[in-house]
Amino acid sequence: MTTKRYLTLISLAFFITVLTSCETLFFKMYGMKKIKPISAKTILQYSKKYNIPLADSYELDTSFISFIYSIDTLKYKEQCKNHYQPLQALYYDKSGQMQSFHINCYASGFPNLNWGRNSTLTEFPPKLQAPIDSILPLEKQLGYLRPLSSTEKLTTNNYDFFVIVYWDRFMGRQSKRLIHFIQDNCKLAINKKVKIIYVNNDNFFIAVDNRK
Repeated sequence: MTTKRYLTLISLAFFITVLTSCETLFFKMYGMKKIKPISAKTILQYSKKYNIPLADSYELDTSFISFIYSIDTLKYKEQCKNHYQPLQALYYDKSGQMQSFHINCYASGFPNLNWGRNSTLTEFPPKLQAPIDSILPLEKQLGYLRPLSSTEKLTTNNYDFFVIVYWDRFMGRQSKRLIHFIQDNCKLAINKKVKIIYVNNDNFFIAVDNRK
């Protein structure tokens, strides 16, 4: 091996090491963790930690992957990407139509996602953050939610609004902050009955990785 080729390989190895280290540091600064399978017991433990009422705690069924893949990705490319995000808050009215949509990739901010950006959460329902769509009405959304041992039966005809919050262990404090922001926003719903439904999606993303 020539000296020039040897030095090139050393430089490449150094670059890869630095890149990997920076990525790890970046994740740590956001409070993110490695994605791994999570048990129902652990979901409930994190639910308590993140101030989620256990009666309203669900898990996203991994079959939701098939729903996303069944959509015409050429026609609805952006919509599919939006519904594929780890952190989401979807606001539905009593007719089951989406009224407001909030996802991590529109929040921006560092070292924490800025869910209150542009004062979107200063009114109820919130101002639009991500574009709303009609590919996932409330009825279809609820069909992919799996109750846990503590989950109480949901009656949909008693509420004016439903808020679906997607959260996960691997997003760390970003999940906790989203939940806090959405809970505070729902307190602004004067004379309206609002039901917040919390959906863990850690195992969904494990299934996504396994499908690649």
